Amino acid sequence: MIAGNKKVRTSDLELKDRLVTINRVTKVTKGGRTFTFAAIVVVGNENGVVGYGLGKANEVTTAIAKGVEDAKKNLIKVPVYKGTIPHEQMAKFGGADVLLKPASSGTGVKAGGAMRAVLESVGITDVLAKSKGSSNPHNLVKATFKALSMLRDVHSVSQFRGVDINTVFNG
Repeated sequence: MIAGNKKVRTSDLELKDRLVTINRVTKVTKGGRTFTFAAIVVVGNENGVVGYGLGKANEVTTAIAKGVEDAKKNLIKVPVYKGTIPHEQMAKFGGADVLLKPASSGTGVKAGGAMRAVLESVGITDVLAKSKGSSNPHNLVKATFKALSMLRDVHSVSQFRGVDINTVFNG
């Protein structure tokens, strides 16, 4: 459900990565137990661009590296207005329900772990967020991304409605 015009290329972007969660998976075979690791990673430039990825490997560091590479392939542009989001937005992915509300300056990021990593990576400094339903980090990250990708800025809404934004605010 990510809009095509919001996709971003990774060239000349300075991205910072944040680890959301690591999951250890055990496979029991005839020879014993085999441990693998799955890491969910969020990358962003803290200026409106964010992406998430999942990496799986036999070692934690390799799983994180694979997650970062996967995240760089799924970048989207998010409208950030004065450190917050332009309007309230709800989204659902799997069992996770997410509600994002704009907040006044100085409020901070009021959000839980998985949502906090995504919102801080985008560069949002003031937002009220609530997760309802499942607390599964995979689905929370995906629901947050869905909500962020559905956000629209003033210019795109005015263009869609066929209104010149300069005449509305200046004249």
